[in-house]
Amino acid sequence: MKLYRVIAVLALLVMILPACGAPKAQSTVLNLYGWSDYIPQQLLDNFSAKYGLKVNYDTYSSNEEMLAKLQAGASGYDVVIPSDYTVTIMIKQGMLEPLDISQIPNFSNLDKRFINRDYDPGNKYTVPYQWGTTALVYDKTTVPFEPKSYADLWDPRFKGRLVLLDDEREVMGMALQVLGYDRNTIDSNQLQQAEQKLIELKPNILKFDSDTPENSIINGEAWAGLVYNGNASLAFASDPNVAYICPTEGCGIWFDNLAIPKNAPHKDAALKFLDFVLDPEQSVLISKEFPYSNPNAAALDYMKTNDPEFYASYIDFPGTNPPDSFLANAKPIIDVGAATTLYDSLWTDFKAK
Repeated sequence: MKLYRVIAVLALLVMILPACGAPKAQSTVLNLYGWSDYIPQQLLDNFSAKYGLKVNYDTYSSNEEMLAKLQAGASGYDVVIPSDYTVTIMIKQGMLEPLDISQIPNFSNLDKRFINRDYDPGNKYTVPYQWGTTALVYDKTTVPFEPKSYADLWDPRFKGRLVLLDDEREVMGMALQVLGYDRNTIDSNQLQQAEQKLIELKPNILKFDSDTPENSIINGEAWAGLVYNGNASLAFASDPNVAYICPTEGCGIWFDNLAIPKNAPHKDAALKFLDFVLDPEQSVLISKEFPYSNPNAAALDYMKTNDPEFYASYIDFPGTNPPDSFLANAKPIIDVGAATTLYDSLWTDFKAK
């Protein structure tokens, strides 16, 4: 009887132990949801080659678009790229997986100025990807005067010649600043005044474009506009007559991040991707193709050593390397809580008119 029991126990252990000790199957795919025109294909190809992972890349054109899709129940994404104020919202709503930074060794490559920001203290949920400014771009050869403020965009000489980001918080924020208000106000009267101010600007607006607004400047369709710094950098690379300035009202400043959505199906692949993006050589690919500002100190050192000509252009242009004077009056977008609904409504109404 004792022998029988021993045999039974051993048989049970044979059944249980392999299941308990078997390593979890490694993912073979990464589902990425990010801004359009923001991640180099070469980087994705390099990642796939190193880890044998297939990358599926879906895109969006605004934080609001991404957030609405995930809030509506879209699932299956492993990595998203939210901006600072959107990170705040997603953390509050429990939409992000906490990170174990020890599994992201390249995190140490980051410039300390860009970690532990107030939208994600301790980087519990995010890893910096790129940062930058939102400001005024114009072509010095076509604009008949030197713009110095956002208010100058209302000049009738810009009729049909402006390109604006399709970004409600940046554009509404611009109008609020022109009116002398806080770009993050939750005052409904001030917001309604901002919508009316934008309606007055409508005759000057050629198009809204958050994907490639620089193209309108390069081809001469638009003379000026409100764009992200990377767009201005691309325009300047094509035409040195393009100027990018922080207007008197103050430019915007933003920080984009890599994050893992709650219940991501391939978290192991996501962590590999977050670390891979912070590799200096891969990070330089980002700056070369999409020249916003790079928070990766090791990448800038790599760039300086391996491509000094590009490094010089990066350092010299205020779009990629804004001076202290440019940033002195820079203002971030922050989460406005329940007032987001009013922003959404006024923005939709303005664009429909």
